[in-house]
Amino acid sequence: MCPLVRELEGEDRFETQVAITAQHREMLDMVLGAFGVEPRFDLDIMEKNQTIPSITTRILERMGKIFGEWKPDIVLVHGDTTTTFASALAAFYHQITVGHVEAGLRTYNRYSPYPEEMNRTLVGDLAELHFAPTAQNRVNLEREGITDHVYVTGNTAIDAMATTVREGYRFKTPGLEEFAAGGKLILLTAHRRENLGEPMRQIFRAVRRLADDFPDMRFFYPVHLNSQVREVAEEQLSGHPRILLAPPTDVVETHNIMARCFFVMTDSGGIQEEAPALGRPVLVLRTETERPEAVAAGTVKISGVLEQDVYADAHRLLTDPKSYDRMARAINPYGDGQASRRIREALLHYFALGPAPGEFDPQNKR
Repeated sequence: MCPLVRELEGEDRFETQVAITAQHREMLDMVLGAFGVEPRFDLDIMEKNQTIPSITTRILERMGKIFGEWKPDIVLVHGDTTTTFASALAAFYHQITVGHVEAGLRTYNRYSPYPEEMNRTLVGDLAELHFAPTAQNRVNLEREGITDHVYVTGNTAIDAMATTVREGYRFKTPGLEEFAAGGKLILLTAHRRENLGEPMRQIFRAVRRLADDFPDMRFFYPVHLNSQVREVAEEQLSGHPRILLAPPTDVVETHNIMARCFFVMTDSGGIQEEAPALGRPVLVLRTETERPEAVAAGTVKISGVLEQDVYADAHRLLTDPKSYDRMARAINPYGDGQASRRIREALLHYFALGPAPGEFDPQNKR
């Protein structure tokens, strides 16, 4: 969302204010600092042992208070988080127009990813403007009867990389620069709720086997703050000389790691879009994806969560140059770095202040 904030701040026909919930304070502050974004409203909702219902309730109440006092003409929400859903619902209760950035992503399994799939589906019903990254996302919305004010823009995540990926960048994570110099670097991320427990153990066992079998590989895992993730990571991966566990990295560090790594293993959604923009193959550590365009393009493969499947797919990329090249050279279907501009133009069009933007086309990139 930060590239869009900067784009809108440069438009004198809008007054743009940013609200954050600070559900993950440390990680959020890293992102805001990287882009120079200063929020006007900070809900600071983080509590120990919080649950999805408690998060939803606090956001709904506190965002509702902000909307009641400030009364914006439109509220923009991004993606599929509980913050996204609760903020959209609060805006609806105050009869404020909602615009959904990253609209139309679907797995059609309401419990995977959980609760994200239902969050984004419900926001689709609440929103009046829909900024779909791809043409397939628009088709998904059409299937649900959503056809008005749908704009195919590309994804703002790709816009961000123009700011974050830097020539000659040196890693800030202690020991990572030296660790990466010892061999080919593979980035691992894993944190999804549906992968907690045995699925994550199987994923990590596959990673440890790969580290055992390929002495020239280096696996870097910035471990999510969730205690259940950290416990399994320590249990399965700690102590191996070719696996480096570290605290979460900020967006600049993460993007530059992707730019230098050999490939990515992840259960994240956004990385499935970002890594292909850098020519890096992605193995998805989930049983389905809301981003099938990358699978169709050949830059992403769904490896699942079973140890042998994850091991086999990574082994293939490490031993078969043709398989690797096919994935690394595939066209990225998610953006050309102009999504924020298109969203700004779409907002101006909605308010009768300008023409409709051209649509993102991965083949023409116009």
